[in-house]
Amino acid sequence: MRKRKFRLLRVRGLRNRWMLSSMLIILLLVLLGLSAYGVAIGGYYYSGVRTALRSKASSSSAFFSNYVTRTYAEYYQSAYRYTSLFDERDRLDLQFISSSGRIEVSTYGLTAGTQPGTEDIAKALETGEAATFLGRDPSTGERIAAVSSPLVYGDGRIMGVIRYVTSLRLVDRQVLVSILIAVGIGLGLLLIVFLTNLVFIRSIVTPIGEVTAMTRHIADGGYGSQIENRYEDEMGEMVDAINDLSIQISQSEKVKTEFISSVSHELRTPLTAITGWTETLSYDESLDAETRQKGLAIVLEEARRLTNMVEELLVFTRIEDGRFTVNIEKLDIEAELEDTIFTCRELMRQEGISLEYTPPEEEIPVIPGDPERLKQVILNILDNAAKHGGSGKRIVVTLSLQKNYQDSGRDFVCIRVRDFGPGIPPDELGNVKLKFYRGSSKARGSGIGLAVCDEIVRLHNGLLDIDNAADGGCVVSVRLPAGQLIVNS
Repeated sequence: MRKRKFRLLRVRGLRNRWMLSSMLIILLLVLLGLSAYGVAIGGYYYSGVRTALRSKASSSSAFFSNYVTRTYAEYYQSAYRYTSLFDERDRLDLQFISSSGRIEVSTYGLTAGTQPGTEDIAKALETGEAATFLGRDPSTGERIAAVSSPLVYGDGRIMGVIRYVTSLRLVDRQVLVSILIAVGIGLGLLLIVFLTNLVFIRSIVTPIGEVTAMTRHIADGGYGSQIENRYEDEMGEMVDAINDLSIQISQSEKVKTEFISSVSHELRTPLTAITGWTETLSYDESLDAETRQKGLAIVLEEARRLTNMVEELLVFTRIEDGRFTVNIEKLDIEAELEDTIFTCRELMRQEGISLEYTPPEEEIPVIPGDPERLKQVILNILDNAAKHGGSGKRIVVTLSLQKNYQDSGRDFVCIRVRDFGPGIPPDELGNVKLKFYRGSSKARGSGIGLAVCDEIVRLHNGLLDIDNAADGGCVVSVRLPAGQLIVNS
């Protein structure tokens, strides 16, 4: 129950992280878009108002300066008449302001002599050019837009300012409505993205939950279990990979179990023989000399077998841990091979097997190699030939130099061991070098000997090939590079 709760929390956490990260990005983009839109729409409307007012103020100022403002009295009468006939008073306030900044005439009936106090008036009087103001009216607090344009006498003196003022209430409302519409669109977009992400993350979280449950089941010992694959995307590829992994773990577990059983049996057999004969030799004083000698020979043989098995297991362990190395030196492989054959020939003769070897006619060069490890390889191959092909009563060993092997540009020294037994079943031939693999053979063995040999040969940059001979039996070929520097790995 605790594991299931932990799993649900992890899935929920994945959903939250996905939604938070994706929605934060979209929210940030929407906020940036709304800000940019708000600035743009406000600038569009307010700029339009300022431009329209500036155009009116400039044209009116030019008219008064050129045709009306000959005297102050004429200017005042013309301003009064012009404001009384102004037909846009429902939208605009037309003001004539003196050079001191005080209102003289206004369409809204503002008290003469009052002073608006906005910066556009002072700027127009100071610079002699039209000036704008956008902000709050100091007297009413209302947001307004105003444009002031100077009125100039014929001699160049500024007699006052003509000023257009309009309320920004409707413009502010239009800007606000536009922004609210954009906010609504943004919220709608966020909702769509949220729902889309929700559907998408659910399509990921659900299969991840199934995969997590199955992997925990496999971790708890359910090797070989399979997940139903209903997906055709990367999730489907992951499910296939987990299913393959489950099968491989199941197979590896089976092989490991068989290996442990096999090794236990292989260790128990010589130990039983050693224990039995040791007790017999120790407590049975009636044994004759010949029987005692035979018993000691059996004890010695079984002890050597145990030693070889333990050495093989130790080497295999170092290979699995990545600690296995070879000590390279100049090696007379021909002499090493002859010594090994001399050692094995008498033992095989006692088992009724003829071990044949004819020295090569060509000169075999000295090669870089580890003598102990290569001797281990040759002994293991000869032992396998005797165990699995000993029924043919004959084993033939050859040594040759293969120049420019398969057009590789390198010369190889080839050790070939051939037996005349039943050979290897074709469907097992590709697996014989795999660790723990024993195939259908009834001969004793741990199933790691050839795997160790293959690794040793590989560390010599060589090749280990196993095949069936055309006329029966099995052929094992060990090819080692001649005259090539080898780097330990």
